[in-house]
Amino acid sequence: MNEPQPRPPVAKKINTTNTRHKITRNDEYAWMRDDNWQEVLRNPDQLRSDIQEYLESENSYTDAVLKTGETLRQKLYNEMRGRIKENDSSPPSSKGDWAWFSKYESGQEHQQICRQRITSSHSDNIPDIVLDANKESTGLDYFKLGGTAISPRQEYLAWAHDAKGSEYFTVKIRDISTDTDLPDILTNTSGAIAWSLDAKFIFYILLDENHRPSKVMRHKLGAEQADDVMVYEEEDPGFFVSLSQSRSDDLIFISAHDHETSEVHLIDAAKPEQKPITIAFRQQHIEYDVSHDAKRNRLVILTNKDAVDFQLMWADIDTPDRWHELVPHKKGALILEVAAFENFIVWLYREKALPKIKILSTETNSVTEITFQEAAYDVSLDTGLEYNTNMVRFAYTSMTTPRQIFDYDMSTGDRNMVYEQSVPSGHNAKDYITKRLWAPIGGDEQEIPITLLYHKDTKLDGTAPVLLYGYGAYGISIPASFSGNRLSLVDRGFIYAIAHIRGGKEMGFDWFLQGRKENKINSFKDFATAAQYLINNNLTQKGNITIHGGSAGGLLVGATLNLSPELFRGAIAEVPFVDVLNTMLDDTLPLTPPEWPEWGNPILNATDYQTISEYAPYENISETAYPHILATAGLTDPRVTYWEPAKWIARLRDKRTDDGLTLLRTEMSAGHGGKAGRFNQLEELALVYSFVLSIHEIND
Repeated sequence: MNEPQPRPPVAKKINTTNTRHKITRNDEYAWMRDDNWQEVLRNPDQLRSDIQEYLESENSYTDAVLKTGETLRQKLYNEMRGRIKENDSSPPSSKGDWAWFSKYESGQEHQQICRQRITSSHSDNIPDIVLDANKESTGLDYFKLGGTAISPRQEYLAWAHDAKGSEYFTVKIRDISTDTDLPDILTNTSGAIAWSLDAKFIFYILLDENHRPSKVMRHKLGAEQADDVMVYEEEDPGFFVSLSQSRSDDLIFISAHDHETSEVHLIDAAKPEQKPITIAFRQQHIEYDVSHDAKRNRLVILTNKDAVDFQLMWADIDTPDRWHELVPHKKGALILEVAAFENFIVWLYREKALPKIKILSTETNSVTEITFQEAAYDVSLDTGLEYNTNMVRFAYTSMTTPRQIFDYDMSTGDRNMVYEQSVPSGHNAKDYITKRLWAPIGGDEQEIPITLLYHKDTKLDGTAPVLLYGYGAYGISIPASFSGNRLSLVDRGFIYAIAHIRGGKEMGFDWFLQGRKENKINSFKDFATAAQYLINNNLTQKGNITIHGGSAGGLLVGATLNLSPELFRGAIAEVPFVDVLNTMLDDTLPLTPPEWPEWGNPILNATDYQTISEYAPYENISETAYPHILATAGLTDPRVTYWEPAKWIARLRDKRTDDGLTLLRTEMSAGHGGKAGRFNQLEELALVYSFVLSIHEIND
């Protein structure tokens, strides 16, 4: 006899109304938002009991439904773990007489931060383990290592950690000579750290009561945190503050920014008690970022001023607001990052959805380019710890090629591979095929890039199942990079596809503008268009696609389901931003004011209210058939609060007209990134992939 199916929870309904712009909306699940959410971030035990009982009932139901897939889930976990080299280490990065690197040892969840003397020729030159995150995590349900900062003379390592998943980082200072932490403990920080040149002070960012990074503090070593001095305060709640230090160690940069405007201030690290100097006062819609060219006593500035796809400028440190052209704007070639070295300036840019690197010699004014061959790939810069070097490091990967790291000699053009990702269980790149397809956008003479990965034996006759991934927000571009985890689907006949939709910057800055604010609907239409393109070109069939996205990608999933539910077999929405309207109406939440430029301000603007209300996933659930759905949440998530996916799943289950699965899994001791630790995270992915395989009736 068949075993009885578990019964899903039925969330209670408490009618709550909200009236804005003369429009009244009902929200029967608003009770899931704990008014004490700020305290819950710090102490999850403070969650209101009825909410906790409901979330736990959802977890129990999800566990019961997925219990039949436990064997497959364990098999997937073992496969993915088998592709990880457990005793791995990063290539060393030089800083003075020392080389710094991180490493993992077999069985360990967390990394070790190590250094080794470069100048020693002795055979007993054993690396020093400066910080072992595994030891620091002992006894904690959650541990994540945050920012680290080496003092200029390398006597200290400042390090930050999060013990709740709520992204409240505690900063400590390791005395490297004694292998002990100083008594200094700085709490409620963002995790960003910078040093004065004499290592008597560190700078950090303090989070306010609503979890916003708003104050830069100066801490004198040996003093109490209560005595720290505020050196910068951002009074606009729509601007977040970040902190960085030049590779020369000479300058500390304070950046205040939202999603379309920035303002940078600098501190001379040799004069840490002086007030910050503003480089250029903020102008709406003007963004800029700054590097230090110490040899020429100038700043190198990456900006979109008069340049939609950004250009490079320079300015003397003494007159930082007087900018001069260095590398002119080229439309369609979006400059992403810049780094100044003693004799070179390097920038990473993207053109036609492919990243590229160019290098300017400041001695000869000649420009060279580092070229790559595959049809779709990803490249990233690692600018290292030193300014006085001719070496720049970059990482290369593709959907079929594991990560490779190269040191590139900018003076000779020689490249040397210093690291290659190992796949212990075996990987033959020739067994897999990656392609770049282009899906036309009707009437716009534009095309959506779609990156595919599939096994060479997979038949392209329309029968293959597809996992379609997307994000499409904040200008973030999804790389066409290698993931050993995906092979667990691809080896079972799946086509793995990434839709590089509007809202990202794959096709330039304008591609981003076409998928934000009043144009946000384009992101969802593009995702559905990409799915339909795969169907029309006989790569798969309607109803044989599962879509996947997280955070703002979860919004993409939810909104696309409301637009075209019939296209899909299933949907994975991890920590999904699905309650957009209510969140953008709640100006106490950490990210709401800074994100009004991205989504619109529905509090003040009736048009923004109407625009968001027309696509917000939670608001647009209808009485129709939906695909199978699995959503995840993190109780201590400050970015997408736990109640967003909880409310969404409750309303979906109540409204849908079919008997498909509607599942919610909440991590009760983790935040936006889920569980911490490289193996713990595989457990979550194994659950997701086993769900995908089960709904596609692949039970291997």
